[in-house]
Amino acid sequence: MNDWITIDGSQGEGGGQILRTSLALSAIKGRKIEIVKIRAGREKPGLKRQHLTCVRAVAEICGAKMSDAEVGSMALTFQPGPIRGGDYRFDVGTAGSVTLVAQTVIPVLMKADRPSTVTITGGTHVPFAPIWEFFAETYLPELRRLGVRVEAELDTCGFYPAAGGAVKLRVWPLAEGAAPSAYTFTDLGEYRGGKVVGVVSGLPDSIAEEEVKLVGMKLYTLGLKYETRRVESFGPGNYCYAQLDYGRGSVVFSSVGTYAKSRKAVSHEIVTAVREFVNAGRACEKHLADQLLVPLEVCGGNGLPADGDPGGQPDSNGNNGMLDIQKETRHYVTNRDVIRLFKD
Repeated sequence: MNDWITIDGSQGEGGGQILRTSLALSAIKGRKIEIVKIRAGREKPGLKRQHLTCVRAVAEICGAKMSDAEVGSMALTFQPGPIRGGDYRFDVGTAGSVTLVAQTVIPVLMKADRPSTVTITGGTHVPFAPIWEFFAETYLPELRRLGVRVEAELDTCGFYPAAGGAVKLRVWPLAEGAAPSAYTFTDLGEYRGGKVVGVVSGLPDSIAEEEVKLVGMKLYTLGLKYETRRVESFGPGNYCYAQLDYGRGSVVFSSVGTYAKSRKAVSHEIVTAVREFVNAGRACEKHLADQLLVPLEVCGGNGLPADGDPGGQPDSNGNNGMLDIQKETRHYVTNRDVIRLFKD
């Protein structure tokens, strides 16, 4: 298997990010991969349903041959074929994150032979994943700055455990987009205000009202506007987020309510994240930074600056020539190291 790339799934953050990045780059670069020790350090190691959805989604898009693609598997081989655009529908089957599936397939479809439409069902607002508002208001605008033509629509909210959320995407190949001559993310521009939003479905309005009040009071210097709303879903759910608007665009910080999490805990997570970001004084929020690395790699031939290699090491100021990042997280480092494997 000398022409294969072997990837240790337990390295770095040791979770699903390694799998998603490896699958996307395998399809994009046409490289056969073997992933071993998948999520080896997790309480329940191996592939879960949401990870398997990513595997099957990328495989369908590029007609890949694979082995051991099943729940619980700790190893996987993946041999990609040509990337084909078209109409796709992927169902996580649980409340696994639809935005993480979307972030896996979008870079692949950027290299397709024709435009694609994608419907993904599962969880839209679940813990440990980008909520829809972050995906739509923070992540997608940066892809468009890269020259990616992509549209997205939230059809239904999906919470844990009922799921049932749905997101619809339309992605055009890069060749049909107007790629920028250079891409930099070193200045957010002037702060223009923001809002804190509490959302409930099948639960008392008072939950959202209290969360919003707690966040707004602790972040009073930002002058956030308060908003609460109810949404329809297949099961009860709650989330809250703060959106800070700058000259460049919006940054979203969120927390998803669960049965065991208090309203104070939800608000505390948001307040802590906002304060860390504002106090850092950097342009690119830490979670967004790692999520941009694969699209940046895909767009590398579209006039990006030579010193903006997303596989490069940021300097002491967190600036690698393109991204002035808030913090070099384990996800960021892991993504960077996986990308480097495909450069050899």
